[in-house]
Amino acid sequence: MTFGEFWTSMKIPKWGKYAITVLLFLVVFLFIGEQSLIQFIRRGREIRHLEEQREMYQKGTDKAQREIQTLNHPDSLEQYAREHYYMHNTNEDIYLVDEVE
Repeated sequence: MTFGEFWTSMKIPKWGKYAITVLLFLVVFLFIGEQSLIQFIRRGREIRHLEEQREMYQKGTDKAQREIQTLNHPDSLEQYAREHYYMHNTNEDIYLVDEVE
């Protein structure tokens, strides 16, 4: 017996066969395969997460570019070295002070 013969021999009202067909289509559409609704939602979440990461890295890149522009000037380079690496001239003393808030 083929599927077509089986389908026509079933004692289901005509609207019931349409309902079963639509129900099977919805199950396949929603849950099965690479193009299912569940996969679509997962990909959307992944895209949002990747866009957030891209924005974070873009902000970091912009900050680094601003620092590079600032460090192109010799006075700024000296100030940066003093603030971040505690460098000083030979005739200077450095005093580190912790700020308490």
